[in-house]
This record gives sequence, structure tokens and C-alpha cells, in this order.
Amino acid sequence: MKMRGDQHRRFVFYIALSCVTGAAAVVQVSGYEGRDVKVSCSYGKGYESYEKYLCRDDCGDSDVLIETTQAKKNKYSIYDDKNKHVFTTTISDLSLTDAGKYWCGVTRNLKDIYTEVKLEVVPDSCCDHPTKMKRYEEDSVSIVLSYESECRNNLKYICRGNQPSTCLQQALTTSDSKQNGQFTLTDDKVSRKIIVTITSLTRKDSGSYLIGCHRNIGLDIFTAVELEVKEWCCVKSNSLSGTAGRPLTMQCPYPPQHGTNSKFFCKGDHRNNCTDMVMSQNSGQTGVRFTLQDDVSSNSFLVTISELKARDAGTYWCGSDSQWRAANYTKIQLSVVFPASTVTSAITMETVRSQSTHIPVKPIKDASLFYSVVFIVPTVLLLMLTFALVIVYKYKCYKVQGVGVNMNRNIIKAGDAEEAMGEADIYSNQEVIAHSKQGISQQSTCHQYDDTSGDQQVYQNFSITEDVYCNQIYINSAKR
Repeated sequence: MKMRGDQHRRFVFYIALSCVTGAAAVVQVSGYEGRDVKVSCSYGKGYESYEKYLCRDDCGDSDVLIETTQAKKNKYSIYDDKNKHVFTTTISDLSLTDAGKYWCGVTRNLKDIYTEVKLEVVPDSCCDHPTKMKRYEEDSVSIVLSYESECRNNLKYICRGNQPSTCLQQALTTSDSKQNGQFTLTDDKVSRKIIVTITSLTRKDSGSYLIGCHRNIGLDIFTAVELEVKEWCCVKSNSLSGTAGRPLTMQCPYPPQHGTNSKFFCKGDHRNNCTDMVMSQNSGQTGVRFTLQDDVSSNSFLVTISELKARDAGTYWCGSDSQWRAANYTKIQLSVVFPASTVTSAITMETVRSQSTHIPVKPIKDASLFYSVVFIVPTVLLLMLTFALVIVYKYKCYKVQGVGVNMNRNIIKAGDAEEAMGEADIYSNQEVIAHSKQGISQQSTCHQYDDTSGDQQVYQNFSITEDVYCNQIYINSAKR
């Protein structure tokens, strides 16, 4: 049973601690600031049911941090594995003030058993002097690091970022898996070197990396690398403008050591799909419209396009390195413009075309409608007039037939009344008919008879008959 308030007991406690310190090894524990750390202490058989605890400094009553009877207290928690005879205390959310000396205790009568623990707390970042490397897009990079003999058989790994506490859990690849996508880790145990290769670099691969060696005791060993992936480019990048139909000359510089290299000039949005326009082993090489002239004294060559065309606009690359290594090329963005006179003529022709085709569209449509109405209206009126004449003609014919029947009846009645007068009238009617057949005009034939007879009704009927004959004569004349 622990007794920390009595001076005699405390004196005995100090003696016991000094004996424990001299007899047992110190437990070294390291942790990262803001993270958790586990302090594990072993004990002998027979003490499974005894109380265990963790304390600091002199281990007085106020120095006891946690006991196995509490399980959890503040940021401390404890667990006793009685099968393995090890009890473990976890300290959460470490701070730099947590660093120092601790004691693992096992409660006994008169004298407890103590094990010294030394806790180291370090910032969760690495490192003060990282290795800096620069590469270009689509290139590869190899990182070679040496390690101490204690890491020869230990696990090696690489992760992104600069937090050692989570690096192993977030490892991109390890010496066990060797390769994962674009990352490859090779462990040369003979020369004690780690070789990390990253292929097909992009701008997103820029950043901090940690390469670590795992240790069973204490913190892992890390080396920090700062990688910068730059955009693949050239000696310089130019933007040029040329006039269609005229010549254009472009200058392409190259490194002095490339004086005897083959030079070429190609077109394409990217160097991977670049089409050669002209290339030469010696200066003076000529293409269809492209001429390449090398000037070794100025470390550059000239490419001339004899007659610029609209289709020549685009991206060009001047090269002197068959390996397409960055910074050995010139990138040219070419645009083609047309002469001012050509542009003015094109605008004028477009204006004339728009005036001659666009403006009359609506008036032509209205005129056609007007002329259609002009021709349709008289035609309709003519048809209506013809139809009315036909109706009138049929009506007249019907009336003539009715009058003829009444006339015959009246003639019979008149013959019964005055036979002599009737015969004279009949002769007169025959004479009228004879004159009508000979084409005598309507006026001379129809008006030579007057109502001089005593029988007014008979002569009136004859007068109606004369009108019928007159109408028939007029119609026949019209047909002729």
C-alpha cells in the first residue's frame, strides 16, 4: 500500500527509487506535439492483481496521474494486459511541457516497484533543411538517400507533406511494396541507400515529401525533400504576327554545344504532336515554302516562310536537341493578318452584296401580292358578269316561250271573232317573218306596225311577238 504523506515512508521511497533506477533500464518514449503517445511498462508474474499507476517527479500523492482503478483521467488513460504482464498508459494531445521524467509504479506493501520513463516531445514537422530539387513536366526524378546501419533491415517509405506523425499511415509506397503507380522505392542494403523514383511528373507533383526509416524504439528517422515541377518550356517563348502573301523570318537560338546538332522546325500545339516543316543536318536546307539557314557564330538559325498563308497560323517549335530536353527550344506562336487593302475590298464587296440581296426581299413579296390581286379581281368580275348574262338569256327564253303560247291562243280567239281581219293579220305576220329572215334591222322591221286595228288585244299580242323576234335578231347578230 502506498504511503506518500509520511516523511519516513518518503525516505524509504527515495531509497527504493534509487535502487530501481540502478537496477532497471530507463524506458525511452518519444511523441509528437499535438499527438498521442503510449508509455508501456512491464511487471513480473504474480503482480497481475496489484494496482498499477503512472506518476511524475517525486511521485507524491499529487504527482500520481492515473491508476488502473480509474481507467481514464483527464488526458490520461491506462490499460493492464495481465496476460503479457504489461500495463500501458496513453497520454493524449501532447505538448512540449509534457516532456520529462515519469515513473511506472506497481503498488505493494511497504515498497512499490518503479520503472523510470523518459518522455521526449518534438514538433510534428520536418525538417529544418530539406533537400530542394527542380524538374520539368513529363520528366522523371530520382531521390537518393543514405541511411545508417540501424535502418538496414527496417521498413522504408515515402509520403507527401511534412508531418512525421502520420507519414507511415499515408505512405505512397514502401520498401515492401516497392512500386505504386508513378512512385518506386528501391532499398539497396549493400550500399545502404534508398532510391525513390517519380515518373511522368506534372505540376501537381510539386510539394513537400518525407522519406522515412521506421524504428521500433523512438521516433522514425526522416529526410525532407522539396520538389518543384516547372512547366516544360524552352529558351524563350515568342508571339509573332505576319502578313498573308508576304515573307516572314523567325530566329531560333540554341545552346553553344549544339552547333553541330541537326536543327529542325516543326508545327503543333504540343511538342508530342509536332509535325516537321523543315529540318537539316547542314545549313541551307530548303522546304517547299520554308527555308532553314544555320548561323553557328550567333548560336541560332533562321527559318523563312517565302509566302505566308492563313493556314500557317499556329504554334511552332525550333529545336536542336533530339532528346527533347527542356530549355533547348524556342516556342513561337504565329498569327497571320491580311493586308489593309484586302480587308477594305472584302468589306466593300460584303456591303454591296448585302445591299443588292437583302433590301429588296420584302418589296418583291408585296409587289407579287399586289399583282396577284390586280389579275384576280377582274377575272372574278368577268366571270360574275358572264354568269349574269347567262341567267338573263335563260330568263328571256323562258318568257318568249310563255308569250308564244298566249299569242297562239289569242290568235285562235281572234279568228273566231273576225275571220277576215285575222287572215289579213296572218299575212302581215308572215311578211314580218320574211323580212326578219332577210336580215332587216330591228328598228325598220319592228316599228312599221302600229296599233290601228280595232281589236286592241290582238295587236297587243302581235306587238309582244315582234319584241321576241327583235331580241332573237339582236342575239344572232351578236354571235356573228
